[in-house]
Amino acid sequence: MQCSFAVFCRLLKKKEHIMSKSLISNSVIRRLPRYYRFLGELENCGYVRISSRELSEKMGLTASQIRQDFNCFGGFGQQGYGYNVSALKLEIAKILGLDRLTPIILLGTGNLGRAIVSHIDFRSKGFDLIGAFDTDEDKIGQEISGIIIEDSALIEEFCAEKKPDAAILCIPVNAAEKTVERLIGCGIKAFWNFTHYDLRVSHEGIAVENVHLGDSLTTLSYRINSGEAE
Repeated sequence: MQCSFAVFCRLLKKKEHIMSKSLISNSVIRRLPRYYRFLGELENCGYVRISSRELSEKMGLTASQIRQDFNCFGGFGQQGYGYNVSALKLEIAKILGLDRLTPIILLGTGNLGRAIVSHIDFRSKGFDLIGAFDTDEDKIGQEISGIIIEDSALIEEFCAEKKPDAAILCIPVNAAEKTVERLIGCGIKAFWNFTHYDLRVSHEGIAVENVHLGDSLTTLSYRINSGEAE
């Protein structure tokens, strides 16, 4: 990725100019990947710079909202110039942690687990998939995305050696809570949870992203039946 930082009036260098992470709302955090994706599309289309107004029109947000979101992290624009697309994309990548790779493991290699690792480019999302585990003897020893599936009984040994920081949970819902406690004991700090169980982890510093695909489809049903599709 090639970009110039000359157009920036300031970057994320001075801690006192940046809002505390604890004060940044979840809605702002959830908009960051969308900013990153849109900026990537603009970059691919040859855009060099863009104003907050132009960006707002493309994303369906207000220019004020965009500026407020970016100001949470120090602000990136230059008056009279706007935003350098490539540089802003790079800065958001750093905020999202995409400039480094976090080692992650997969638990559960059934249809869902296989679909996830087959269709998601983990490295472009800031993760390095380094291990896959299952309790099914028929799956152990098979290969998934270039990784040999190992017995879940060996998780502690694997984590002690490889030190993954995150885990993808594609396991039965009744095993989720117990498995999370076990993984936390192994040093896992974050969970991408597809188990349909809303994990309420009480351990400090543990991040959980619960994914409910059925909820998303149900929301679509509401939008259709409420007349929004019309």
